Amino acid sequence: MEHLRNLPREDLLKLIDVHAKNWLAHDGCWFQAAEERYGLEAAIELDARACGRFSQIEARRIMGAFEIPEAGGLDALEKALGLRLYTTVNPQTIERPNDNTLVFKMLECRVQDARQRKGLPDFPCKPVGLVEYTKFAEAVDTRIKTRCLQCPPDRTEGSGYVCGWEFTT
Repeated sequence: MEHLRNLPREDLLKLIDVHAKNWLAHDGCWFQAAEERYGLEAAIELDARACGRFSQIEARRIMGAFEIPEAGGLDALEKALGLRLYTTVNPQTIERPNDNTLVFKMLECRVQDARQRKGLPDFPCKPVGLVEYTKFAEAVDTRIKTRCLQCPPDRTEGSGYVCGWEFTT
């Protein structure tokens, strides 16, 4: 790891970008292999299980590394969401309409963009997203409730975002 400590800031940022894209590519390759072997429905079920586990691990590691307090409510969730791997590969926003609500929106999605370029329909990621975002939020604070605003295959044209999640306490 010593060689990484000596990299210039620009190279470290580039490396973060490469690692995040590699992680997403690995996830996609894994999913495609599961889909080829077991079919789409089973692959989505397996992906949801894996993402649920990973989301909890990711949240806890972020919280530990950045000293985000357990049971820190929506403030802790906002900070943790901003440090996920996804922040590198997909532009997103976080809004706080009131003290008890946080709205997270994925403005662009590399997975969905790639499918559109290939002329494919949206990947139906909502079942996975429900598990992923719920488990991530619960790992930050068990009091947080998660609700899907929209996620493929449910997508509202002209909404300005690919998927959206509401978190409340």
